[in-house]
Amino acid sequence: MAMEAQDIEDLIRAAFPDAQITITDLAGDGNHYAAEVIDESFRGMNRVQQQRAVYAALKGKMDGAHGELHALALTTKAPE
Repeated sequence: MAMEAQDIEDLIRAAFPDAQITITDLAGDGNHYAAEVIDESFRGMNRVQQQRAVYAALKGKMDGAHGELHALALTTKAPE
């Protein structure tokens, strides 16, 4: 079952309540999304640490071949 962009944002927002979050459905199929997450908590973290934190917020929705979210192109950073 495909996920809605709002569902993805809600999961990320629960972990990063003050973040700027932009979700884009890349293919229009509900399976291939891009997410940009800008949050102060990322300051001092490297890119891998930032992305792991966001993936953890997705609570396993991308896990395995039967995950609800097939692909997520992720951009993370601290505010400038």
